[in-house]
Amino acid sequence: MADSEQKALQLVAEAERKLSSSKGFFGALFGSSSKVEEAVECYQRAANMFKMAKKWNSAGKAFYDAADLHAKAGGRHDAANNYVDAANCFKKSDTNEAISCLLKAIEIYTDMGRFTMAAKHHQSIAEIYESEAVDLERAVHHYEQAADYFRGEESNSSANKCLLKVAQYAAQLENYDKAIQIYEQTLIEHLEDQNLEAYTEAVKEYDSISRLDQWYTTVLLRIKKQINDNPDLR
Repeated sequence: MADSEQKALQLVAEAERKLSSSKGFFGALFGSSSKVEEAVECYQRAANMFKMAKKWNSAGKAFYDAADLHAKAGGRHDAANNYVDAANCFKKSDTNEAISCLLKAIEIYTDMGRFTMAAKHHQSIAEIYESEAVDLERAVHHYEQAADYFRGEESNSSANKCLLKVAQYAAQLENYDKAIQIYEQTLIEHLEDQNLEAYTEAVKEYDSISRLDQWYTTVLLRIKKQINDNPDLR
């Protein structure tokens, strides 16, 4: 592993030399773009070597440097990919840096109209906030943003999963009105889709926040039975 780290450090030094030479007179004369491309490759190789050595912070930094060079050269897709690579490394060492990298990737994906990708990374940030850097309000914000983007791309199942997370944490933050509103909306959608399993789960979640009285419980159970007994409704 020490050998991998040493090779990684050599590759980083090589990348820095290539970048320095690209800025001088001869770099301008013979074309700096090839030197930048070579530097990117060195950073990417270094990042993978650092990963082998389990030097996650150094791996994240190398991927980040590669992403920055891609971004400056106009390679937005490659930049976004390397920002995500950096985030995955930083998740093991520095959650704030991981979030920062994911936000950079999201900015690129939204600018490119890749809203499903942006949604997935908002979801990743929310998961960091709910498990690592515990901040439920920020988790709610990013789950809401993810749901909004998923909904816009007609990924309603993914959107609903994010919204149920919003409802769960809204309830924990004592914002019961918001939680109940989301559960009611989800119940209606699952009823319209005749999705028995999802409908049952939504009723259970709703009941945990707003205790259903006997009349509502009876009506909801009758609706469930109607869906279950009539295959044409499913």
